[in-house]
This record gives sequence, structure tokens and C-alpha cells, in this order.
Amino acid sequence: MIPGYFWLIPLAAVFVLYMAAQFFGMMKREPAGTERMVEIATYVRNGALAYLKQQYKVVALVFGIVAIFLALLAYRFNLQNGWVPFAFITAGLGSGLAGFIGMQTATQASSRAAFAASQSLNHGLRVAFRSGAVMGLSVVGLALLDYSFWFVVLNHFEDAWPLNDRMILITETMLTFAMGTSLQALFARVGGGIFTKAADVGADLVGKVEEGIPEDDPRNPATIADNVGDNIGDVAGMGADLYESYYGAILAAAALGAAVFPRGDADLQMKAILAPLLIGAAGAVLSVLGIFVVKTKENASSLELLRSLGLGIKFSGICILLASLLIFYLLDFPDMLWQLWGAVVIGLVAGEVIGKSSEYYTSQAYAQTRHVAEQAKTGPATVIIGGIGVGMLSTAIPVLAVVIGTLLAFFLNQGRENNIIMGLYGISIAAVGMLSTLGITMATDAYGPIADNAGGNAEMSGLGEEVRKRTDALDALGNTTAATGKGFAIGSAALTTLALLASYMSAIKGSMLNIGKQSVMLDGNNILVSTLTLNDIINYFQIHLLNPKVLVGLFIGSMLSFVFCGLSINAVGRAASSMVEEVRRQFREIPGIMENKAIPDYAQCVKISTSSAQREMLIPSLIAILSPILVGIILGVSGVVGLLSGALSSGFVLAIFMANSGGAWDNAKKYIEEGAMGGKGSSAHKAAVIGDTVGDPFKDTAGPSLNILIKLMAMVSVVVVGITVSCS
Repeated sequence: MIPGYFWLIPLAAVFVLYMAAQFFGMMKREPAGTERMVEIATYVRNGALAYLKQQYKVVALVFGIVAIFLALLAYRFNLQNGWVPFAFITAGLGSGLAGFIGMQTATQASSRAAFAASQSLNHGLRVAFRSGAVMGLSVVGLALLDYSFWFVVLNHFEDAWPLNDRMILITETMLTFAMGTSLQALFARVGGGIFTKAADVGADLVGKVEEGIPEDDPRNPATIADNVGDNIGDVAGMGADLYESYYGAILAAAALGAAVFPRGDADLQMKAILAPLLIGAAGAVLSVLGIFVVKTKENASSLELLRSLGLGIKFSGICILLASLLIFYLLDFPDMLWQLWGAVVIGLVAGEVIGKSSEYYTSQAYAQTRHVAEQAKTGPATVIIGGIGVGMLSTAIPVLAVVIGTLLAFFLNQGRENNIIMGLYGISIAAVGMLSTLGITMATDAYGPIADNAGGNAEMSGLGEEVRKRTDALDALGNTTAATGKGFAIGSAALTTLALLASYMSAIKGSMLNIGKQSVMLDGNNILVSTLTLNDIINYFQIHLLNPKVLVGLFIGSMLSFVFCGLSINAVGRAASSMVEEVRRQFREIPGIMENKAIPDYAQCVKISTSSAQREMLIPSLIAILSPILVGIILGVSGVVGLLSGALSSGFVLAIFMANSGGAWDNAKKYIEEGAMGGKGSSAHKAAVIGDTVGDPFKDTAGPSLNILIKLMAMVSVVVVGITVSCS
């Protein structure tokens, strides 16, 4: 029976989606600007829609193949619940829909944000940020709604089981649904990243360096493709990415909550399952309040703009802390109130530390990025060296934040009985706590490409120096919020994957029963599988570092992170080469472009980015899907645990390094464009542009895709655990 307080979750989802619609309506009521501004925004919107249409065709084909595979596992081999193929598709649809809504909003908001900036900086910030809030609120609202729907459906149709066993079945089944969100996110991130960076690199290298024209100059044939790419990669892509993190973290926490009390109080088990959902619902509602807090004064510095956005996030965070304490108090967990609430605090603090660290290493308001900009005085080589050094140093604080947070959440919740599952449940609650502010955190991230497009629109529409100065300030802030958002996504991915790894271990027992294994020999004793503890499973499958299968899995997982990045970066390089040649061709063969007497062929550049992205994203995506299956068949359970551990440890650090290196290079360029070291057109500026083009695939393609890689591999491992156990 579903308790009455469950209905607060879908109610919160509906409220949040209603507010997203309200913010969309507010944006639409803003003036769209001059006729030229509307024309440019239409070019960008049509290009983004054309790309998404093509991408969704590819994704639909892959989803169809995977759904057939899942149906075979469920109906032919009895290795999966029969609901999984259907829910896999709805989860993917929800992820894609969230990205589509955000992209539609962003492409319509750019000209409005530019026109608002012509009136005041605060007005431009408000329009861009509240338009970004549509993305953030859509992500959390759709995820909560999809979870609520399937929780009700499975409770209704799986009612033949005893309540304790039914909750384990339902939560472990729902955990496999998240594979749909992971697969959709990977295509969105990898494909969108290749598209946007091919256009960005082509536009910068030929336009800024070779021809000496400003960024977003309408004479540059790749400038529309560049603006299209911002929306595809950093709005639709990031939306699908964080939808997956949010969805996966809640599902993992619910599955572990069911495993904590498998034979105990059914009421307590239900509370443990729904607690992370209630925290997520409260965070979604309270994020709306934080969005209204964000505002700034005219002529604000980049540091003051950062503080304006930070104030909204902090306000929401404090409200969520109080709300989560109230939730645990009303749920009446015996002797667990402060421990579980402590895990929420740990998650929020860890997220704040990771965000602040990313801000420090990537904002031109601080010394690290200014140091990279100073290296531009001696040429591109020193800029690249400086950016790599900053990126490497920037890994220390986020890694330590996750390490300390993980240990605190685990030991705080495992209790005097050293209950490992309870400690892992604490880690999963910390992951939910970190993501509880996602509604507003995602808004700050989606704000970035809107501000970037607003600057491009202002430049191409000729709105004047003062407006461009304001949009540049908003854009520089967007670069930092994007880097902060990537750090937040990576940190949450690490905690979520830890929870998924624990859920994978819990799912092994159910798979053993599904294949008919009722008992095992362990330490000379015949033990029923249904009574196995987590320690028993670890001992039975020899999951320890002296097992060569675990070590081999660790090496393979670590290697895959680098191979995945290499494939992504090379894909950007090939696509960017095609774009550079096309831009050069147009400058050479279309007379009058530089004199503004001819219009470049923007559509051809969009077409090149689209075809390159669709072609290049398949191999990296197949690696993420096939590697857990193949390792499971060859090395069994212990090999898969090693694979996931290696991918998590190497991918987490590598992703932070790439995101922060790229952010530092980007904002070093912005810092010079604001007037430092000779300003635009100087030799230092040209060197910084080279650094930025190196950083583009780092921060917008390979780096952010890594957190999806590690989560997707974990999700696939959970889905095919039956095959892995059979081969073990």
C-alpha cells in the first residue's frame, strides 16, 4: 500500500513544471528586439532544431535495438523484469524532453536577453537566468514525475509479493530504468559537444586569428553554427546529463533503502525508500524561491555577478537543510534522524566546495585564470602549459571533498553494528543532498549559453559598444557558471556511481535467485542465497585486490576513460578541420563577405557540424554500452566491480582536470578581451584564442561526457547483472 505522504512527490513535480511554464511565459512576454535580432535568433533556433531532429532519429534507432535486447533478457531468458523495456524508453524520453524544452527556451531567450541588456545589466541577467530556470525546473519536475508514475504502476501490478520483497523488487527494477536516461545523456553530450566545438574552433581560428574579426561577427560563416552549438551542447546536453544524475541518485538511494530493511519493519522500509524522493521534491520546490532571489546592480563586476547567483543557490541550500531535517523528523526514523540529516549536510557542503573550487580555478576574478592570461604574453605554448597546470592542480579540492564526504556519510550512518548497507545508504543520501539544489544549480548552468548567445546576437545586430560590454560581462559569468556546473555534475556523478556500485552488489543476490541458484558453498558451509549478506557476496565472488580479475578490471576501467576522451577529442579535431576549410573557402570564394556586401552560407557550416557529430558519436557510445557486458562475460562479477571502480577513479579526476583547464583557458581569453595585456587583437589575445581552442574539446566534449560514461557503465552493469552472474 502506498502511504499518503508519497503523493507530495508528484504534487511537487507538477508545481515545479507549472513554475517552469510560468518562467517560459515571462521570457516570451519580453520584447524580442529589433527585426535583425529576431532574424539571427531564428537562424540559431532553426539550426538547433534541425540538429536535434537528426540526433533523435539516431537515438530512436539505438533505443529500439536496446529495447529489443532488454525484452529478450526479460521474456526469453527471464534475466530481467518485464517492465524494464518500456520504462527504459520513458526514462529516455523524459531526459530528451527536458533537453528539448531547455533548448527551445534558450534559443528564444537569447535575443530577449540581449535586448534586455540594452536597458540594464540587471534586466539582462534576470531574463537570461530565469530562462535558464526553465531548464532546471523541467529536469527535476520530469524526473520526479516519471519516478512517481512507475512507482505507482509497479506497486499495482506486482502486488502478489510480500510487501518487503515487493519493495526490493520494485526499487531494483526501477534502478535499471535509469539506463534510458544515461544512454540519452551520452548521445546528447558527445554529439552536442562535437557539434559545438567543431563550430567554435573553426570560427575562432579563421575569424579571430587569421582574419582578425571580432567574436560573433556576422561576416564569419561559422558564427551561427557556433551559437547553435552552445544550445545543443550546454543546454540540451547538460540538461540530459544532470537529469541522468538526479534520476540515478534517487533510484540508487531508494534501492539501498529497500535493502537496508529487507526483513524488518515494512513501514520503516517504505520510509527509507521514499526519503530521498521527498528530499528531492522539497529541493525542487525550494529552488523556485532561490531563483527569485537572484538580482544584481548596474555596472556590477564579475565577482559581484558571481555573488548574485551564489546568493540564490545558498538561500535554496539553507532552506533545503531545514526542510530535510523536518522530513526525517516527521518520518520518525528510530535513532537515525541526525545521522541521515548529517548525510544531506555533507552532500550539500561537498557540492558547494566543488562549485567554489571550480569557480576559483576558472574565473578571471581570481589569480589562477589571470596567471594563465599572463602566460599569453609569451605565446600560445605557455598559455597551454599554464592551463594544463591549473587544471591538474584544480583536481585536489574536488577529490578531497568527495573523499571526505564519502567517508563521513558512510561512517556516520553505519552505526555501532558496522552495518555496511546502512553506511552505503548514507552515501546515497549524501548524493541526493548534493543534487537537491539541482533546480537552481541547473538554472545557473543553462544561463551560460543564453548569455553567450545574447552577446553574439548583440554583436551581429550592431547594438553598440555599451550593450556588448554588458553581454560580455554576462557571458564571462556564464563561462564560470558553466565550469561550476560541470564540476558539480562530475562530483555528483562520483557519489551517484558509488551508490550505483553498492546497488549493483545488492542486485547480485536477486539475479542469483532468478537463475535458480538457491544455495552456495561458502567457507565449507552450504548457505541459502536469500540469506547472503553483502560481506558474503564479496567473499563468494572474491572481490578483493588480490584477485587478478579485479585488478584487470581496474586497469581496463582506467584505460577506457582515456580512450573515451581520446576518441572524443580526435572527433572534434576532425570535425573542426572540415569547418576551418569550409570557412576559409567561403572567405576565398564568396566575394564581398569582409566588406559586408555578401551574406555567408551559414547553413553549410551547420550542416558540417551536424553530420560530423552524428558520425563521430557512435563509437564512444558503443564503448560505454559494450564494455560492461564483455567484461562481465569474460571476467564475471569481480571483473565488473574492478571495471566500474577503475572507470570511476580515473574518470572522475580526468573530468575535473579537463573541465577546469578548458574553463581557465576560456576566461583567460575573456580577461584579455576586457582590456588586459593589450586587449582584443593583440598578440596576447591571439595566443589566448589558441589556448581556448585547445580547451574547447576539453571542457565541452570529453570532460563532461566522462561523468556520463562512468554512470552509464554502472547502469548497464546493473541491467545485465543476470548475464554476469550466469557467467560467474
